[in-house]
Amino acid sequence: MRISVPRPRSLAGQLFAMQAVLIAVLVAGYAVFTYVSDRGQAEDAARRQAMAVAQSIADAPSVRDAIRTPDPTAELQPYALRVQHHTGVDFVTIMNPQGIRWTHPDEKQIGQHFRGHTEAALRGEPFTETYTGTLGPSVRAVVPIYDGGTAPKDIVGLVSAGIRVEEISKRVQEQLTALLGVAAGALALGAIGTYVVNARLRRHTHGMNAAELSRMHDYHQAALHAVREGLLMLDGQYRVALINDGGRELLGVGGDVVGRSVADLGLPAPLTGALLASEPRVDEVHLTAQRVLVVNTSPVSGGERRGTVVTLRDVTELQSLMGELDSERGFTQALRSQAHEAANRLHTVVSLIELGRAEEAVEFATAELELAQALTDQVVAAVSEPVLAALLLGKTAQANERGVELVVSEDSRLDDGLLPPSLPARDLVTILGNLIDNAVDAAQGSVRGRVTVTAYTEGGELVLRVSDTGAGVDPAHVEAVFERGFSTKPAGPGGRGLGLALVRQAAHRHDGTLSVAEAAGGGAEFEVRMPLGEGAKREPDAGAAPGAGLPPGAEPTPGGGPSRQADPVRGADPVRGSEGAVVSRGDI
Repeated sequence: MRISVPRPRSLAGQLFAMQAVLIAVLVAGYAVFTYVSDRGQAEDAARRQAMAVAQSIADAPSVRDAIRTPDPTAELQPYALRVQHHTGVDFVTIMNPQGIRWTHPDEKQIGQHFRGHTEAALRGEPFTETYTGTLGPSVRAVVPIYDGGTAPKDIVGLVSAGIRVEEISKRVQEQLTALLGVAAGALALGAIGTYVVNARLRRHTHGMNAAELSRMHDYHQAALHAVREGLLMLDGQYRVALINDGGRELLGVGGDVVGRSVADLGLPAPLTGALLASEPRVDEVHLTAQRVLVVNTSPVSGGERRGTVVTLRDVTELQSLMGELDSERGFTQALRSQAHEAANRLHTVVSLIELGRAEEAVEFATAELELAQALTDQVVAAVSEPVLAALLLGKTAQANERGVELVVSEDSRLDDGLLPPSLPARDLVTILGNLIDNAVDAAQGSVRGRVTVTAYTEGGELVLRVSDTGAGVDPAHVEAVFERGFSTKPAGPGGRGLGLALVRQAAHRHDGTLSVAEAAGGGAEFEVRMPLGEGAKREPDAGAAPGAGLPPGAEPTPGGGPSRQADPVRGADPVRGSEGAVVSRGDI
């Protein structure tokens, strides 16, 4: 046999029951208080009424005159009945000083002794009392009747007027009935109002009881703080209504931000605009000072705008890895292209040998090897940091395929191990890779398109400089070029305007600076400066011998940068451009 356990009442039902009981208790308490209070007031009113009637009878001259007659009852009985009828009292008894009645509502009681106390009245002191007489319990007043004087010896009679307690109770019951009617109406009205309020509450709480709401709140708080992604809820006025730990970390806000407007959080302008937008945003990429965020917004509406739910995902590491992957992909494509070119040259050598021209084949192959080795040696000699050297070799081949000459300046000198652990190669790839890509795009199509890369250390700072021969940067757009989404190129499948923003973010992350100026030969020149910190190797002193700290076999140049390494096979000079920089041929 299955026993069904009744489900606890919903929170709305519990509140309705509590409010109904509370209203009933209040009404009942007020009714009891009013009944007791009204009964006391009714008794006081009866005492005053009885005293007033008795006093007026005692002061009437006709009553004193009737007392002097041989038969006072003959005149006083009709008079007492008239007064009793007109004043609403239950009895009027006029008696002699010994308490013998001259009048009474029941004629059989005339001539009988008055039931009650008269001692105070005989002393000239009117009084009231509650006493049980012939008509039952009553509230009565006893007043002396004077014959011209005011002394007790002048008292010629007594008058008593009273109201039965039963009549007083009837008056109170009538008032109580009216009060109960009003109380019942108030209870009904309160119950209806309570039901309406609780019906609305039931809709908002989905019929859940207090324990369920408490449990849901606990789950809500646990889930809110356990989610690593950022969650931000804004009200209809774009004020922060809720934010979890992930949202605080990703947005870089601290303290109590609940209740503050999004515009006052100090976020970048594009991100603030996305959060303030009325339309939903899907997978938008935005940059903060330290992170790359994917932002999704969804308005909450129920007939009117109630707020916005915002989710934030951190793709900083993913963006850096994508940058490295793009560089590696470009390097792989360059190697594939060079493999194709090498196959063509190998076929040429084989064909020359088949034609019996062995000397020309040897000369052709030697020249190609010499040129490729010279280019590699020059890049490695200038930038021996392996990751940057690989990046430059790959970008050199890519630029060559697009008809752009990429050169490494003579001033470049960046030894392996010089960079501290606090400056990871991933950020350097992001910075230098994006600057070179933008420079190649700008220089492509120009006459003798060239991109010049300079990398060296100076005064405890790493300096990365990339210049091109393109059209340059409009002075009006000097600041705008670093904002996410700004680009002068057509939009691509992945979007535009993110590269320079990422470069500036990476530079700022290491307390560096990014600036743009006009290059010496026209075009734009971007320069990044970042402090090396305490973990970096020391540079050669200014007074050190020429060539100190250079790779083996490298020769100092007048410009202070490293010269080529002597070719280990031929000792031939590498191919140089007009400015003495290494010229890429795409023959790696």
